[in-house]
Amino acid sequence: MADWEIKKTLGQCSGTERAFEIGEEYFASLVEGEEGLERVDFSAEYWNEHQPSVYCFWKTKLPNPEEKKKIFVSDEMLMAFFDRLADETEPEKINFRFVLTLILMRKRKLKYDSCTIDDGKEVWTLKVTGQDRYEKVINPHLTEDQIEGLTGQMGQILQMDFEDAAE
Repeated sequence: MADWEIKKTLGQCSGTERAFEIGEEYFASLVEGEEGLERVDFSAEYWNEHQPSVYCFWKTKLPNPEEKKKIFVSDEMLMAFFDRLADETEPEKINFRFVLTLILMRKRKLKYDSCTIDDGKEVWTLKVTGQDRYEKVINPHLTEDQIEGLTGQMGQILQMDFEDAAE
């Protein structure tokens, strides 16, 4: 498995390099970089004026480091990100989608239905809770350390503590 590390926010707009104020809303995004997906943050002003081309994005606020972290990402946003990764074939994105699947299963947004072998790959079929649709996810057979590492990276990217996410 290739290493895939996405850095935390730098606390500044990538377009203007202006530092964000505590509590300021900005757009966090993932863009295709030389080594895979990279996090890039934009001020609301820059975002609205330049409409940068990104892989996916979410609106968030720069947290006060002295306050307890709050969940900034809704279940709908996690499902949208899950759906966006559906047709990806790069190993890093398949791994990322699988870990996102585990999180969504924990949050009871996806329910395991069955497993098949397709082209030598284990493929899970999952029911989307509350909808009449099923999704297929490749199980890349990650180790516990790989899952933990990807979960931590996702938490940093989305500014979310997945340990508390299922509550």
